[in-house]
Order: sequence, then C-alpha cells, then structure tokens
Amino acid sequence: MEHDKIYWIPFDLMEQFMVDVFVGLGVPLDEARICAEVLITSDKRGIDSHGIGRLKPIYYDRIKKGIQNAVTQWEIVKEGPTTAVIDGHHGMGHVISYRATQMAIEKAATYGMGMVTVRNSTHYGIAGYYALMAVENGMIGITGTNARPSIAPTWGVENMLGTNPLTFGIPTDEEFPFVLDCATSVSQRGKIEVYDRLGKDIPPGWVIDEKGETRTDTKQILVDLVQGKAALTPLGGLGEEQGGYKGYGYATVVEILSAALQQGAFLKALSGFDENGQAQPYRLGHFFIAIQVEAFTELDLFKKTTGEILRQLRGSRVSPGAERIYTAGEKEYLAWLDRRDRGVPVNLALQKDMVAMRNELGLNQYHFPFED
Repeated sequence: MEHDKIYWIPFDLMEQFMVDVFVGLGVPLDEARICAEVLITSDKRGIDSHGIGRLKPIYYDRIKKGIQNAVTQWEIVKEGPTTAVIDGHHGMGHVISYRATQMAIEKAATYGMGMVTVRNSTHYGIAGYYALMAVENGMIGITGTNARPSIAPTWGVENMLGTNPLTFGIPTDEEFPFVLDCATSVSQRGKIEVYDRLGKDIPPGWVIDEKGETRTDTKQILVDLVQGKAALTPLGGLGEEQGGYKGYGYATVVEILSAALQQGAFLKALSGFDENGQAQPYRLGHFFIAIQVEAFTELDLFKKTTGEILRQLRGSRVSPGAERIYTAGEKEYLAWLDRRDRGVPVNLALQKDMVAMRNELGLNQYHFPFED
C-alpha cells in the first residue's frame, strides 16, 4: 500500500463489502442491507465522518465486544394512532431507526403527522438518512438522537451532552431537498476522527480541557473525551458572546426528546461504561417525526414556495471574497455529483481497517484496488 494515497472504491463494491461484513458479524441479510445503505448514503453525500469510516470503530468493534446486538429485537412498547414508543434492545441502530421512521411515515400518511420515539438503541448513522425517507414520501422529516457525553454546558467544562443532532428534511422543487443535518456542537467526534486519520491537529475552539482552555491535539483528545478530561464546545462556541448558549439549549432539547418521552437513558448514563468501568451498551434514544405536507397544502405548491425561498437566499448579495452562497443539502448534492462516477475515497487508515475486517471474517472474495 502506498503511504497516504487516496484510493476510490466504487460505491457498489463498497456497499456490498459492508453488507458482507455485517452478515459476517451475525446481522441478518435484510437488516445488513439497511445498515450498509445508511453508511453508503453518508459516503455518497460527502459525509466521510459517518460512512465506511465508522464501520470498524463503531459497529464492528462494538458487536465484537458484545455491547451491541447483531440481531435486532424490535419491541413496540406503546402505540397510538399518531405515536409509538419502541425499545430496540441494543440492536442495530440503523434497523431500529429505519423501521421507526417507516412507522412515523405510515401514521403521517393516514393522520397527517406521526411521531415515533426509541429507547435502548445504538448509533444510527447520519440523521439525514431518516429525514430523507420522509422527503421521498412527500413529507417533512425531523429526527434527533442523543449520544455519549461530549458537549460541556455553557460555562461548564464537563462533557455532559451528546453531539445531539437536530435534523430536518424538507421537499423542494429543485434537484435536491433541503436537508439540515448537523450536530449541536461546533464540531463532532466523527470529524475529529477524520482529522486523526489524516494525522492533523483540529482547529482551535472545537474542544476544551478541564480548565476551559482550547485544545488541538487530535489523537489525545479522542482518548480524553472518553475519560471526561476534554469536552466539545456547543454550537456558537465558548461562553455566551457568540451564542454558545443556543447550541447548548438545542442540544438539551434533543436530549429531552430522546429520553423523556420514551423513558430512556440520558447524559452520563450514555457513556458506554457501568459503575465499575466495564463496557456496556450505549442505550441511545431517538425520535422521528413525519409531517404530511398534503395535510396543509398541495405538495407542488409547497415545493415551489420552498424552492423560491432557497433560490432567493442563494441569489442574495455575496460577501466580498466569498465564491457564492449555499443552502442546506446543496453541498451534499454537489458531493454526490462529484463522487458518483468515482466512489468512496479511502485513505491509508481506512484501507487497514477494511483489510483487517476482511481477513478476520474470511471474506476472501474481496481484493481491493489499493492492494495492487
């Protein structure tokens, strides 16, 4: 393998490899396909922090450690015409969330709106995938999830809240929908992992130490985030001057909606360790909301108005020195146009992970381009 050279792996090949890895871990084939589709969608949209880069350190390793179940035991705890509470029993977060979103969409198709909450789940990949499921059905999709403690409250230094994305998917009359899919922290762990794979320091302002001072030493930060010796800053940054309290507030909203309605775990209980420091399931919670546009207005009219709003925003005056204005979801669409004929970029660290998983599972049918 040539050091640090980026290789491009075709999407079909990468997706099938991920399916076979999940099956090799004991995930049923139909559920493995859901998991792989969520991950490959991330890579297609240029979100390298949540695609193949997460396969080994998150899903593969956690199943191997016994803190995540390969077979998902789906349980409906409570259900009404427009609502439901699901217990995922520490199964595959993608599968749990896919089914929960389907349920919300079905309820919205009948009653105009649907909301499904989940407890005892695991990492569900990019939140935008589930919002897009609603969009594809002519609906508005909203989702959020809590996560292991990472963010310090405004004026605090202890990592208490997860990166807790609050994600929206909205249909438009353009080539791409409006999709706002981002953490409620300035950055998130996945992006720090990308910097680590590249051997680069993170920018100042993303992470603070126990004294409230900024840190940039990427590799040690990833260790200290788990140990509670470092914390991510909320969206808006340190203190209140730049609006850090807003990111802190939205992260708290997501924490409440991901724990209180479904009576799930929250804050420090999501650390992945028990009181003796032993690894345990993460017990994550999610929520999924689907809103039927036709319950309010004609879908085409809604799409046209939404599109006009976005076009006017992009067409407004550009700051001197800036190239242009974007709207949410556009850069991901442009990434897809750039990548659709090339595939997934894989650096040396990911190459090693892929080879390790292939060899451990005996998937000898795979020979990757970077091995030539």
